Amino acid sequence: MDYTALLLFPFLLVLLFAGFPVAFAMMATAFVFGIWTFGWAFVFQVSEKIEDVASNFVLAAVPLFVFMGTMMERSGIANRLFEAIHLWTRRLPGGLAIGTVLMCIVFAASSGVVGATETVVGLLAIPVMVRYGYNKELIVGTICAGGSLGTIIPPSVVVVVMGPLANVSVGDLMVGMVFPGLIMAGAYVAYILVLCWFNPAAGPRIPPGPDEPPLADKLRITAKALVPPLCMIFAVLGSIMLGWAAPTEAAALGAAGSVVLTIFYRSFTLRVLHEAMMKTLLISTMIMAIILGGSMMTGAFVGAGGIGIAQQLVDSLALGPWGLLLIVLVIAFFAGFFLDWISIVLILIPIFGPLLAMAGINMVWFCIALLIVIQTSYLSPPMAPAIFYFRAISPPDFTTGHMYRGVLPFIGLQAVTLAIVLSFPGVVLWLPKMLLTPG
Repeated sequence: MDYTALLLFPFLLVLLFAGFPVAFAMMATAFVFGIWTFGWAFVFQVSEKIEDVASNFVLAAVPLFVFMGTMMERSGIANRLFEAIHLWTRRLPGGLAIGTVLMCIVFAASSGVVGATETVVGLLAIPVMVRYGYNKELIVGTICAGGSLGTIIPPSVVVVVMGPLANVSVGDLMVGMVFPGLIMAGAYVAYILVLCWFNPAAGPRIPPGPDEPPLADKLRITAKALVPPLCMIFAVLGSIMLGWAAPTEAAALGAAGSVVLTIFYRSFTLRVLHEAMMKTLLISTMIMAIILGGSMMTGAFVGAGGIGIAQQLVDSLALGPWGLLLIVLVIAFFAGFFLDWISIVLILIPIFGPLLAMAGINMVWFCIALLIVIQTSYLSPPMAPAIFYFRAISPPDFTTGHMYRGVLPFIGLQAVTLAIVLSFPGVVLWLPKMLLTPG
């Protein structure tokens, strides 16, 4: 058997380490091996791939979710959420950190954009936690781990890309993410509470002050900050979970809702709209270019007989379904040290998805497990994109040691969440079955 297809990946890694952008590295790899395999007829296949990506109705949700997230950044919602949530949590041990995690949950559910939450929340929360003497490792872990919840809290741009590749419903994936996302966020909150209960110096309570608002004012501030974004979250997630709208239609509702929120908070201007549209254009074109490059590379790999080679290798190793699943998840974890989430999804799912499906693995369950692994890799040293985000917004006295030590407990909590999902598939599959199965 011709093993030429397996050379795609070393060639791609050489281009990436040489500094080529991911999208161009994938396209170049696809062209070299596509023309090697098919000759110049591969050019016509590329044109078909471009048309397939451009006309994919599900992928239309990507720029809509990105626009929703960018408008949310500029609507003033983050500041109001920060104030409202911390009014209720700051008297708890580690209350500022707990409130920050809760804020990350709401903001992630309101934006769908990975990375945006960490930056926006970090800029607000870091100065306050530093001022009240919070442990630096706890600050780092809370911001990095809370910000990474955008991967596993719906709606997520990741699953919009993942669903068509895995041949599963994006709605099933978004609904299936709900319980794992809440379990992970709940584990963060429980860890912070226990840590600061036994070690109050790590996250001291904030004592009552003369500016403490009365209960009526607390309720008013909370309602104004939480009710509008919760309505938008229901418009997006509720319409999907109740079967009222497809993910792309729900993304359109969210995009429109984000504009309404900026008007409601009196922060809407043409400049804000222009900035949001330009940022949406920048991020969306980057994502779509990587998707196109991945689609081209997958076409070259499949055309060169790569799926058959992979099947033969798996059969010769006699791994069984669980062995194959664990190998794919381990590869995804280490791939996260070098590749972004889109590239991991575009490379692994087309190659291993058919093999996992043939082995009897439920693809919705596998996709959620893969999301958790990607999120863990996103947080794990030494490459840790989450730490790079944090480094850009942190004070200069936060060292690399603080950052690495800070994320380790939260990596452990993500591993616990993964173990729960793998041990109890119903955590992922029960809710889609209840809400999205007819009858």
